[in-house]
Amino acid sequence: QARLVESGGGLVQAGDSLSLSCVASGFTFRQWNMGWYHQAPGKERDAVAWINANGNPEYADSAKGRFKISRNNSNNTLFLHIDNIKPEDTGTYFCVRIEQIQAPPTMWGQGTQVTVSL
Repeated sequence: QARLVESGGGLVQAGDSLSLSCVASGFTFRQWNMGWYHQAPGKERDAVAWINANGNPEYADSAKGRFKISRNNSNNTLFLHIDNIKPEDTGTYFCVRIEQIQAPPTMWGQGTQVTVSL
């Protein structure tokens, strides 16, 4: 059964850096495009970044500069690194599998919660 499991969330202070991970299983990870979504409290899920099977990243306009998406196809892991984290980064971060870059996800993880304090 295909599965995405995120980790790395928690309570952090504004200005800190944070790295999230997502371990994929049950499918051939290296063949798939992947991405991260963010859902702030009370809001819809928004795309943050995407990465193709070859490791080429793209970012939503709001994520350019502070976010970095990467992947390790050897251990089926997707990463999201956030620098200078801000209170508006609070929310749940979801790892997703996608058919094409910027396309709607076809598979979601359960999410990892990030809370940013001042």
